[in-house]
Amino acid sequence: MSTVALAATDGMLQFELSIAHEVFDTGLYEFGVYGSKAVKVGRFLLEPDHGLDELKHAGTVIVPGWADIDVDPPPDLVEAVRAAHEGGARVASLCTGAFVLAAAGLLDGRRATTHWAHTDVLAARFPSVEVDPDVLYVDNGSVLTSAGKAAAMDLCLHLVRSDHGSAVANTIARRLVVSPHRAGGQAQFVTAPVPDQDDHPLGGLLPWVTERLDRPLTVEDLARHANMSSRNLARHFRSATGTTPLRWLLTQRIRRAQELLERTDDSVDLIAEATGMGTAATLRRHFNRTVGVPPDSYRRTFRAAVGR
Repeated sequence: MSTVALAATDGMLQFELSIAHEVFDTGLYEFGVYGSKAVKVGRFLLEPDHGLDELKHAGTVIVPGWADIDVDPPPDLVEAVRAAHEGGARVASLCTGAFVLAAAGLLDGRRATTHWAHTDVLAARFPSVEVDPDVLYVDNGSVLTSAGKAAAMDLCLHLVRSDHGSAVANTIARRLVVSPHRAGGQAQFVTAPVPDQDDHPLGGLLPWVTERLDRPLTVEDLARHANMSSRNLARHFRSATGTTPLRWLLTQRIRRAQELLERTDDSVDLIAEATGMGTAATLRRHFNRTVGVPPDSYRRTFRAAVGR
């Protein structure tokens, strides 16, 4: 997946295209823009580095948002994306780029998403696609789709996290001044954001919690610090993060465990204590259920990437 190809043609959305450039053109990948000619993107003119026929040589193909979903995407783009996937490339669409993937047949029988304003259209036009309007992105392995606008950033960071680990993805997120994880209901691990409004009811609580993940915190502890009832706390959590206080707390503990596995040589027992899990068995159970692999396997996978 070391080569990331940004498939560009007239009618692409400049915001999503720019997000892909900012995330992937950072030295981690061999990044290039692929198109059949100079591309008009909004008010900008983009000169491709390679032709669309070269997409089949890329490890990952990014298809930015398609501006007018009522217009069929160019046949040469659709064919190039299909050929790339058949050649083994991982293909990801940003926002309405899902319409390009659907036209190429890559979403048939698969779960997918796109901008919430267009999910009904995608489902009606491509009935063989299982359209999910409630998620930030969907990862089917070799085919990925994201919801609209800012969700493109979530998917791009997810790809970096999958390839290089959460520490590397977090570094890019900090440079871009965005949250490295947001809740979205995906099967893969995505952490809920912390509200950044000074007057938000949880604005002071969540940073307080993340500084005390090594302690056996309960919902009652969180409610007491926030000076509200447990029921009121749950309501604010659901509104701000889309999940429950306990689920959010567990996700923060798992995220901290990932970082420690990547950055330190601490044993699983020590990491279990540092993340408030108590025992290595408890950490292994929750980590495997959330991330999909045991802590030791996760460490072996990502330590080399972090070292680089």
